[in-house]
Order: sequence, then C-alpha cells, then structure tokens
Amino acid sequence: MSRIERDTAPRGLGSTLVLALGTFAVGTDAYVVAGFLPTMAHSLHVTESTAGQSATAFAIAYAVLSPVLATALARMPRRALLVGALTVLALANLASALAPDFGALIVTRVVAASGAAAFTPNAGAVAASLVAPAQRGRALAVVVGGLTVATALGVPLGNLAGKMLDWRAALGLVAVLCAVCAAGVRVAMPALPGGPRVPLRERLAALRRPGVVAVLPLTTLGLAAGYGLYAFAVPVMRALGAGASAETWLLSLYGVGAVAGTLVSGAMVDRHGPIPVQAVGFALLTVTLAVSAWAAGTGTHWLPLTAVLMAAWGAATWFQTPAQQIRLINAAPRQTAVVVGLNSSALYAGIGLGTALGGALLAVGPSVALAVCAGLALMCLPYLGVTRRHR
Repeated sequence: MSRIERDTAPRGLGSTLVLALGTFAVGTDAYVVAGFLPTMAHSLHVTESTAGQSATAFAIAYAVLSPVLATALARMPRRALLVGALTVLALANLASALAPDFGALIVTRVVAASGAAAFTPNAGAVAASLVAPAQRGRALAVVVGGLTVATALGVPLGNLAGKMLDWRAALGLVAVLCAVCAAGVRVAMPALPGGPRVPLRERLAALRRPGVVAVLPLTTLGLAAGYGLYAFAVPVMRALGAGASAETWLLSLYGVGAVAGTLVSGAMVDRHGPIPVQAVGFALLTVTLAVSAWAAGTGTHWLPLTAVLMAAWGAATWFQTPAQQIRLINAAPRQTAVVVGLNSSALYAGIGLGTALGGALLAVGPSVALAVCAGLALMCLPYLGVTRRHR
C-alpha cells in the first residue's frame, strides 16, 4: 500500500479524538472570558460592559471570517491548515494574556477568531474523511462534542483559574492547551490533501433558497436572546444573589444544562421533528430569562432558584441548535456542508450582536437586560410560526 493510500484509508473513531481536543480548545477560548470578566475589567481599567465586548469582537470576527477563510484556504493541505490554525490561536491567546490595554486585547481576540474560524469547520470535514462512511455521523459528534464540553467546562475552569491565579494566567493556559493540540494534530493526523476551491459566491448561493433565507435568521435571533448575557454571567449571577464562592459551580450548572439540552433536543428532533422542539426551547428560554429578570428586579436572592435558572438557561439556549441545523439541511439537502457553515456564521453573529446589546443594557441594570433578552426569546415563537412550513 502506498503512503497516499495509507493516509486516506478509513480509520477508527479514536483518530478523531485529537480533533475533539482541538475543538475543546477553540470552544474554551471563545467562552472562557465570561469566567473572569470582572477581574479583567478591573485590570484593564474599563467597565464590565466594555470588557464583555471582547467576546463580541471574537464572535463577529468568526462569523465574517469563516466563509472567507473556507474559500481562501480550500486547497491548503488539511493537516497543515489545522496545525496552523491552532498555532495562530495559541499565539493570539498569549498576546491576549500580555495585552497592555483594552484596545490591544480586542485586536488579539480578532486574531484568535481567525484561528478558530479556520480550525472548527475543517476539523469536522477531516473527521468525516478519516472514518468509514457508516461512522461519519459519530465522528462529527465526537468533534462537535469538544465544543459542547468546552461549554460545560471552559468557563467554570476559567473562573477557577482566574480565582487561583489571574485572568492573564488563565489565557496563558488556554494558549498552552492550543499549542499542545497543534502538536497532537501534527503527530496524529495524516497528510491529507486540500479540497477543490469553491468560490465564495458559490458558497453563498445557498442563500437564494427560500427555506434557507427564511430559517437562518432564527439562528441569529435565538442566540442573541439566549447568549446575549452569557459573557456577563458573573454580574448576572451576582444580581441574583450568588456570592463569589458559588460562581464556579453555578457556571458548571449552565454547562451541564447546555450539554443535556443539546442531547435531549437531538433525540426529540428524531422523534417529533424540529418545529415542536424549537417551540419548546424558545418557550423555556423566554420563561427562564423572564423569571431571572423578575428575581433580579425584586431582589429575590435564593440560591436554589439561581441554580435552577442557570441550568435552564444553558439547556434552553442550546436546545435549538440540532433542530435548526436539521431544518437548514432539509432546505438545501445538496448543500449540507455550505448551510452548516452558514449556520455557524449566523450562530456567532447572534452571539456577537447579543453580547453587544447585553453589554449596553447591563449598564442600565441586570433586570432590564434580562427582560429585553426574554423579549427577544419571545419574538422567536411567532417567527417560528411564520416559517414553520420550512421543516
């Protein structure tokens, strides 16, 4: 067997684990700021609302750069691309850790987003190519699982590292994790060739399909509602009466809720279809944020209630994702990879826009910010009704 045949021969699911570790590093990088936002804001002499916009910069840059980089780097050998993306991510996090002021931090977050936008979609494509066709679904689940685990662990670990060390050391640890992942990919991955170059215009052609145009905005609106205040999770928890000692485990509850919500949603989509699942998710998100707004506004400080709200917040925010992807794939079945990529960009656009709005409203008051996000979640229900024929 030639070297090329060995490199392209199907492998087991174990070969995708290093890619899952890479997506865990990417996800941790995207979410970790929420865990130490107050200390970072104090160190950089800005408000918490302003500091949270570093997450906005990351998300918007990812949304814009993802389709552009997919086009520009299409022919680059996959292993070199993945290693290069993780190396950029490592260096950008190191630069973030050393940022002398907020302006420099924003620049480094944009660079980090470019590494993330180059790595994540290609990690999924490589995982699918490494295994037999019958294992591709599970291979993709393993890689996406890295992002899901990052949601569950990345922020609480960042919060814990920020308490034990400081926020700069926490970002330094993320840089080390990215560098280790880059080395692992370099050793474990075969030298797979690049793919054909698909022009950006052709990638965006899916937007001409009525179903895609109708369904895609719901990704942005839903994530803006559910994720808009997550970068400010620590100030929100404090408004709900949680002390510093409870922050880490409450953030962990959000992550557990996010993982459980994703898994339950996927199973329910197979059984009931995407529309009922999304209806349940948006209704739960509306109620969760509305109750949180009420608790913050009335000064209701009861830790068990805060714990339930954090878990429900995580579950409801990510409950929509599997159903939304299924609707988009059904709308353009021959352009699956393209519409999943567009959905990823729309998801990060929602995170970015929601974080920008949440930061502005947080200055008015946490209860107001939570109430507005609840209103956005409520708006998703009539939009879902209008577009329900696109299943």
